[in-house]
Parts: sequence; structure tokens; C-alpha cells
Amino acid sequence: MKRLIDTDPEIYDAVKREVNREMYTLELIASENFASEAVLEAQGCVMTNKYAEGYPGKRYYGGCQNVDIAESLAIERVKRLFNAEHANVQPHSGTQANMAVYFSVLKPGDTMMGMSLSHGGHLSHGHPINFTGQMYKVITYGVNRETETIDYDEVLRLAKEHKPKLIVVGASAYPRFIDFKRFRGIADEVSAMIMADIAHPAGLVATGLHPTPIPYAEFVTTTTHKTLRGPRGGVVMCQEKYAKVLDKNIFPGIQGGPLMHVIAAKAVALKEALTPEFKEYQGQIQKNARAMAKRLQERGFRLISGGTDNHLMLVDLRNSEITGKDAESALDKAGITVNKNTIPFDPRSPFITSGIRIGTPAVTTRGMKEEDMIAIADLIADTILHINDDEFHSKTRKIVREFCEQYPIYKERLA
Repeated sequence: MKRLIDTDPEIYDAVKREVNREMYTLELIASENFASEAVLEAQGCVMTNKYAEGYPGKRYYGGCQNVDIAESLAIERVKRLFNAEHANVQPHSGTQANMAVYFSVLKPGDTMMGMSLSHGGHLSHGHPINFTGQMYKVITYGVNRETETIDYDEVLRLAKEHKPKLIVVGASAYPRFIDFKRFRGIADEVSAMIMADIAHPAGLVATGLHPTPIPYAEFVTTTTHKTLRGPRGGVVMCQEKYAKVLDKNIFPGIQGGPLMHVIAAKAVALKEALTPEFKEYQGQIQKNARAMAKRLQERGFRLISGGTDNHLMLVDLRNSEITGKDAESALDKAGITVNKNTIPFDPRSPFITSGIRIGTPAVTTRGMKEEDMIAIADLIADTILHINDDEFHSKTRKIVREFCEQYPIYKERLA
């Protein structure tokens, strides 16, 4: 990064600090991962210079022959990876992918259903402070108080009562498999369409380790940077009969020129995801999550729904005076990065919370296995037990650094 050092030493310093943070701390935020060096190279390539409004072969600008190759490869790889009929790789984010679907099938004031944010859903699934909650009539569903899993009977009751045009299926903090087939049956009873948001488990879905929504949903959206381990961005898949309306609502509907360097990086990540090694990696994510969940339970922590089927778990701290905010802060001092998270029926505010969310994609990318998850779970438990002991956190941070040095992220230092 010699040119960056010379041109903007302040930004270089921030990048270097971020490299050190990632290298020497344990990244356990469920929505984060480490992109490969090949993905990083593609995302930093000269395709960032090219405007390419439109789609491959149908651009409004000349000189798009090379970016057309990148986008066409990304599209074909998405379709192959998920067995989808049609794919659009231009959305800048998962929320914009969702927006494109909403604009394709809903009008302002129409009724949609989505999972409550406090029960594990996402802002873009109908939260009042999001554009979805402001544009549409939103009916939220959630989990059963006893099982802490989706209450499908309640979803059916709400659907029959409110007759939504679209049911959004997916979550950002739900540790169990989702029964897409059952949602299809519910949607059919009220003549609704389904949009499945698989941003979190996409890598597991792609490798057959999580149920797929493709046969059951008219639309499927995902991000490319969580379990898929690519650049930050979004993708929409849909049944062929909705292809034209979807593409039109992405461009020119909600976006202008696509980010061709990001699309090139998406293509690289998707090629990586089509390898046998990627399936093995996804299986390790699941094994690691289950090993960590089991150890945390052995250490006396309660997990929402009693465990995990996928890549994440929610730790319920209500049996102590410790808040999610306090736990996140203490763990950060110890070099362990998690995020505070609301839990179902949380008595505390979203700014405080009674839980923390933990995920295993990033540490699995580093090559860590089940025995490492047990060690990390012990570090988490000990840190929370010494919540106000900064000296203890300082000692733990040194242990974490030595632990991380055994599992470098990249072959060479990036800064």
C-alpha cells in the first residue's frame, strides 16, 4: 500500500489499524466474515472506473465488453449455486435487494408480513423506522414464548386475518432452520407471494446444509458477505416469470450504475463457493457453532431455543444483572468481538438488550475447529464472569492475540 501511504497517511493508518484488529481479535459477529485475497483483489480492480448502466449486452454506455463478462459470470454462478431460474447481481446491499422485490410486487399501503426485529427479523422486513414500515402496512410474526422457534400456527392465523400480498421469510438473529415448505403452504392459503431472505445462511443453503427456499419462494434475496464470504453486496433470485419486472425495478427503478468492481468480486466469491472445499467449510461452520453452543451451556449460559442449527447462537443473559451492552463492551476489551442483541420478549431496550449474538463464520475461515470453539467459549464465559475487571480483560486480550497468531487470516500482511 505504498501509494496509499504517500497519498493519504491518515487513511492508511486507519486501514492498518483495521488489519491489526482483524488479525489479533476473535471476530464472532454472525454477519461478518473475511473475504479471500482474490476477492479483495477483484474488488480493488480497475472495474471501479466503469459506468455500466443497464445489463450485459444492453448497456447505455459504450466500452462495457469486459464488465459484461464479469457480470455474466456472476449471474451464471449464482444460478448454478442455488439452482435459481433468474438472478440479478447488481443490488448494492441486502436491503436494496429486498427493496427491489417490494417495488416489484407491492404498492404503497399494501399489506406485507415479516418477522419481528425483536424476535430475530431484520429492519428491512417491516420495522417502523425502516422504509418498509413507512410505505407498507406491516404485520409481524415471531416465535413461540415456550419453544422460542417460529410459531407457524400463529403465522397462518395472522395471514388468514390480514391477507398479505407478500410474506417475508428470513431472519438476522434466528438460530434454527426455517421450514420454507410450510411457509409456502401458508402463503397459498391466502394467495400471497413469498420473498425468502437468506442473507445469513446463504452459504449453508448453497451447499445443502440448510433447507433451500428456491422451490417454494417467488423471490430469494441474499447478501454476499456473510456465510458466502464475498464482498459486501446483494443478490436477488426469482422465478423466470418475474425476471423482467425485477430487473426493471433494480435498474432504473432504485439504482443507477452498478458497482462493477464489486460485481467482479461477487463473481470470484461465487466461484469459490462452487468448490468442494467450500462445502467442507460450511459444514465446519455448523460443527463449530454447535460445539461453542454446547460449551456455553455447560458453563451455565442459556441459549435462545436451546441451541443452534446454523451458524449463530443467541445468549440469554436475563438470569443475571449483566446486559448485552455490558457483555459486548467487556468482551471487546478482551479482544472478542460480538454484538449486543435483543432476544424474544426482551424486557430491555434495543440499545441495552438482554442478549448477545455469536457466530462462527469468521473464526472458521481462519481454520479453527471444534476444540478451538470450546476454548473460545471458555474465554467468553470467564470474561463475562469478570465483567468489571479490566485487568482480567487485559490479560485475556493477550491470550486472544497469541491464540489468533496461530490462525493467520492472510498469507501476507495487507498493510
